[in-house]
Amino acid sequence: MTLSLSQSVEDYLKAIYILETEGESASTNNIADALSVSSASVTNMLKKLAKLKLINHKSYRGAELTKAGEKIALEIIRHHRLLELYLKEVMGYSWDEVHEEAEKLEHHISEQFEDKIAELLNDPTHDPHGDPIPSKDGVVPKMASLAITDAKENQPYLIGRVKDQDPELLRYLEKNGIIPGVKLTVLEKTPFDGPVKIKLEDKETTIGNSVAKDVFLVEV
Repeated sequence: MTLSLSQSVEDYLKAIYILETEGESASTNNIADALSVSSASVTNMLKKLAKLKLINHKSYRGAELTKAGEKIALEIIRHHRLLELYLKEVMGYSWDEVHEEAEKLEHHISEQFEDKIAELLNDPTHDPHGDPIPSKDGVVPKMASLAITDAKENQPYLIGRVKDQDPELLRYLEKNGIIPGVKLTVLEKTPFDGPVKIKLEDKETTIGNSVAKDVFLVEV
């Protein structure tokens, strides 16, 4: 990684990458929301990133990472997700605590430290929330992208991933057994964004539509 890049630059590149992979536009407003900064700050930073040839940016069309920008974003994301798994598996953090801690540490670990964590964890492919961990050479494992709200009824799936930014949501999901690796079947989707009835292993329950949109499945 280029040592002269600021933490802010790395945060922007990571945010743009995550927006792109979630199928959202890396627009000024979306980036501002993701980073909790003003639209004016985003506009200024995008100009800077474009000059550094880390993004391609056109007014009203959002930002797209160049290969150089994507490489940096993937390295920061690798740090972040390895740290999340290390904090949970080795240090005993709960899965709703690891995101904030990893945010603080991801910019400051050395490549040697990164390699040691990966070795200790047997080169993992996914973090505690099911997000893929990019490999050392930038290869990204497949990411679960089928939301419960888009799944077919009465077909078995495995929970592959949940969005990890909201600690309250993560605590709710864990309390109800909605975690990666659990077998899930959608029993009924209520029309007009109503609740979704699901079966977890052998237990039936109902979750809100907004929660169901943040839980992603893989076919069994």
